[in-house]
Amino acid sequence: MRKDVRILLVPYRAEEITIPADVTPERVPTHIVDYSEAEQTDEQLFQEISKANVICIVYSVNNKKSIEKVTSHWIPLICENTDKDSRVPLILVGNQSDLVEHSSMETILPIMNQYSEIETCVECSAKNLKNISELFYYAQKAVLHPTGPLYCPEKKAMKSLCVKALTRIFKVSDLDNDGILNDNELDFFQRTCFNAPLEPQALDDVKNVVRKNLSDWVCNDGLSLKGFLFLHTLFIQRGRHETTWTVLRRFGYDDDLELNQDYLFPPLKIPPDCTTELNHNAYLFLQSVFDKHDKDRDCALSPEELGWITYQGYLSQWTLTTYLDVQRCLEYLGYLGFSIIAEQESQAAGITVTRDKKIDLQKKQTQRSVFCCNVFGASGSGKIGFLQAFLGSNLMCQKLIKEEHKSYYAISTTYVYGQEKYLLLHEVFPDLDYLSDGDLACDIVCLVYDVSNPYSFEYCARVFEQYFMESKTPCMMIAAKSDLPEIKQKYGCSPLEFCRRHKMPPPQSFSCNSAATPSRDIYTKLATMAMYPHVSQTEPKSSTFWLRASVGASVFAVLGFAMYRMLLKTR
Repeated sequence: MRKDVRILLVPYRAEEITIPADVTPERVPTHIVDYSEAEQTDEQLFQEISKANVICIVYSVNNKKSIEKVTSHWIPLICENTDKDSRVPLILVGNQSDLVEHSSMETILPIMNQYSEIETCVECSAKNLKNISELFYYAQKAVLHPTGPLYCPEKKAMKSLCVKALTRIFKVSDLDNDGILNDNELDFFQRTCFNAPLEPQALDDVKNVVRKNLSDWVCNDGLSLKGFLFLHTLFIQRGRHETTWTVLRRFGYDDDLELNQDYLFPPLKIPPDCTTELNHNAYLFLQSVFDKHDKDRDCALSPEELGWITYQGYLSQWTLTTYLDVQRCLEYLGYLGFSIIAEQESQAAGITVTRDKKIDLQKKQTQRSVFCCNVFGASGSGKIGFLQAFLGSNLMCQKLIKEEHKSYYAISTTYVYGQEKYLLLHEVFPDLDYLSDGDLACDIVCLVYDVSNPYSFEYCARVFEQYFMESKTPCMMIAAKSDLPEIKQKYGCSPLEFCRRHKMPPPQSFSCNSAATPSRDIYTKLATMAMYPHVSQTEPKSSTFWLRASVGASVFAVLGFAMYRMLLKTR
């Protein structure tokens, strides 16, 4: 009887295959590329190495020369063709384990200790499929949850970048800033990172594990920073890298343990003629950040707490940054963990993009809370004094401020018909030939001249006629240094006549040369004109308009101070 003889020829190289995402534990597709010296060139090998996320070096467990080639040939070749700063993780694969009864691990372990790029070693058999699925699981894990950035095997300790990242995560999660993660904070941390509450028994188990090693790492029945770091070291040492990586990625870190650019700078579309402001969620978050650092509850941060700033000044600084540089604001909110603590998708959820100012003019109302006033004036006209007076500094106090500490911006709150608004004053450099679009883009223009200088008003008149006479931006003339004798201005007409001719409010007298805190009435008028530009243009002489604005501001300023005092007591 004739028998057919079948000869199985094993190919030098397997075809490229892709394991679908839905059949892998990590739910990511895995593309497998084989290499054979018999069929491919070195150039092809180098190209594949450059594209690989993880490399498996296969040796035969019963072939000593095959094992030696791992260190004499393959690892040096791979290292030479990869960037030193971003080495590809390696997995050593001991094949043909079905041919021997012993393990090659004793020989392989010293190699693993020598090369930090090696993630793990697994022995398998293509014949009986032993550990084949485990091999690709470890390959995926090496890419998604690499050991290299987290841990130094030689020192048996976490790397400094990992410690730095986890320290930030601890401080963000420490909501009351007492240096301890209490049960509520640990539960919030657990739900934030793993979408599941921390069961009471699991919480006790975690504390007991830490307490067994060093008792002072669990303080006041909470977890200290050292205990938190120890716990993650333990996860890594026990092969549970995915736990630490889940935490790191939830708090915005990439594979190099740097905060991801997508995390720090989420997309935020800002159309022309629109501005950016903090919304209610962002202010609540910033208040909580302030409170956790204001240990003595005096509504000011001392140098020990952060560095001389009042609660109002702190919020004003954030409002200013959001208005002028919203990308920096998003970045800082990211560092502080806004999206985590406020349980929002990104920092962009804390920003309101206002509607086009043209729509505000059409509807004769605005939803804005921050108004920009660009302040123009010749050198020496008193612009800096005008800005500093808005912050409560009279002339005597201003003389104590160092020149380098004086800013071209001043921001504070004021009340317009009972509504608290931020007014941002911006001193514009007095060079008519170099005014940028930013110098001209504002909600109101403030033209400051020195009543004691006969040539000071001319600059204000020229700025108005050249840039604002045809615009719809409301303008106000400020007669600064009104405590000094007024001198007739060397111009074709008086400031009062100029204002009448161009349908502007009459010049407003201003002085900060007094022992008392400078009056804020002028700033209330500016904010009112900015908020109701259509009213200020049609009723520039209406005394009722200004009277209602000033009285309303005074009443609500007193009310605001009373409420602030109440907050002081409750905070």
